[in-house]
Amino acid sequence: MENSMEKLDRDTDGSSLNIVQDNIEKLKALFPDIFSEDKIDFDKLRETLGDRLETDEERYNFTWHGKTQARRIAQTPSTGTLRPCKEESKHWDMSKNLFIEGDNLEVLKLLQKSYHKQVKMIYIDPPYNTGKEFIYPDNYQDNLDTYLKYTGQKDSEGRKFGTNAETSGRYHTNWLNMMYPRLKLARNLLRDDGVIFISIDDNEEANLRKLCDEIFGEENFVSLVTVQSNPRGRQSDTHVASVHDYLLIYAKKISCACIAGAPLTAEQKAEFNMTDDEGNAYRLLGLRQRGAASRREDRPDMYFPIYVNPMNQEISIDKVDGWIAVYPRKSDGSDGRWMWGKDKCKRDKNLLVTRLIERRNEYDIFVIDLLVRSGGERTRKVKSIWDSKSYNNQAGTQEVKFLLKCDAMSFPKPVSLLSDICRMGLTGNEMILDFFSGSCTTAHAVMDLNAQDNGNHKFIMVQLPEPCDEKSEAYKAGYKTIADIGKERIRRAGEKILQDNAGKEGIKNLNIGFKVFKLNSSNIKPWDADFDNLESALFDTVDNIKAERSEDDVLYEILLKYGLDLTVPIEERQIKARQFMPSVLALW
Repeated sequence: MENSMEKLDRDTDGSSLNIVQDNIEKLKALFPDIFSEDKIDFDKLRETLGDRLETDEERYNFTWHGKTQARRIAQTPSTGTLRPCKEESKHWDMSKNLFIEGDNLEVLKLLQKSYHKQVKMIYIDPPYNTGKEFIYPDNYQDNLDTYLKYTGQKDSEGRKFGTNAETSGRYHTNWLNMMYPRLKLARNLLRDDGVIFISIDDNEEANLRKLCDEIFGEENFVSLVTVQSNPRGRQSDTHVASVHDYLLIYAKKISCACIAGAPLTAEQKAEFNMTDDEGNAYRLLGLRQRGAASRREDRPDMYFPIYVNPMNQEISIDKVDGWIAVYPRKSDGSDGRWMWGKDKCKRDKNLLVTRLIERRNEYDIFVIDLLVRSGGERTRKVKSIWDSKSYNNQAGTQEVKFLLKCDAMSFPKPVSLLSDICRMGLTGNEMILDFFSGSCTTAHAVMDLNAQDNGNHKFIMVQLPEPCDEKSEAYKAGYKTIADIGKERIRRAGEKILQDNAGKEGIKNLNIGFKVFKLNSSNIKPWDADFDNLESALFDTVDNIKAERSEDDVLYEILLKYGLDLTVPIEERQIKARQFMPSVLALW
């Protein structure tokens, strides 16, 4: 991350990132000539873009009622803040993990400055819009106000956000209006090599695909994976019992995307049945291209002779008198081509070997394919159908029940599924975001993965404090909200992972802690321009911090406003009998 202190200046306002203004500044940097008196001259912009402009009256467009307002919601800065909650956290002073309780739309806005292009991977399991699920009623005028009323922080009128009944006239519209601004904001947090994974079912898969095509770009589509999550089939289905969900995958920039493969199976590892002088396992692969585009005419530049010394099987790419020329011949005798061009063959000649094919009485060329390379052990390409028994949603239910000793959640995703997704998306010690975190299977999987590979992946979980049904086992067990379930699961899962890996070297260093923050209104009193009571309003500005807020509350709001990481180390110092936090002092 760039030096965050460079972001500090006195002109920084007290709201979250203004995305509209940020986009204007980017345009100004790219096309300064389209601005006149600090306003965009759209005629000049059209001239600049030339024939890339769409001029036809009829064109393909994915739209729905409320889309314009949904876009505005994404662009409207938040005036809220995140208040630290140390009493619900674990290892506060050491952990780099975050659990944020609040409406994910507001939270995503508040994270725009501090975590812009910092997240390597996003996974979400949003509401599937079955007609019975929780839907977020975003309010363009004041979404934070809606949330504060819902959680009882503003007044005593607790509110329940409604379900999105299939009988409503805007069944798909309401869901799209909920998802659009959240995905729009989430994209800003992804690194250029980042990737997003979204679980979904048939209800909204088609709409989600179109939505992601618009937000991430069709060219950045990676795959639509079918995950067998219910092998017995969903018996409530009318005609065909569905056994699967989907996993939709998009890259931030497909040209930069870094997505890992899956571990090799035991059978695949067995193919590496040779060992070199240094003990490295390898196999031999034919240098001649097999399958599609394997003819000479497909790549004429990859048809050339490789020379073999018949006395000692030494190889040369350049012609040597007396050596045998080996060409890429297909099994039917026609001309084929090599997998590598001449330059690569010269560069990696040490990986080429020859073998005499006795049944044809001629030489062929092979490549030494190592099991373990500089980047680690070989992986296999992930397939688009995942049918492991461990992906059964029933397994996820049992995992939560085992940890929390009650049926706390219905069909959460199993840890094994999230672990495999994380192995694809996290290629180093990186950060993952889940802003529909539910029971926090994602956090559980990240800690488990860290224990397996001695990694230091970090997570940000975001969950609305959705009330548990008072008749549910979770409520009777003391969990008043879904957020409470998620926090307790992280605590217990972390301890269980430590116990299960007690004998492993370095396991004591495993990061199983997390910092809890809760969405709330700003710590700073809003200016009330009441001219009938101006004297009182002016006196209020003398101490403009709300009375019930602490120094920590103010500190972390400042970190957010100035784009600093919420896990940045905080040091307290005594200066002339007064206690100061230097991270705050640096801002004045």
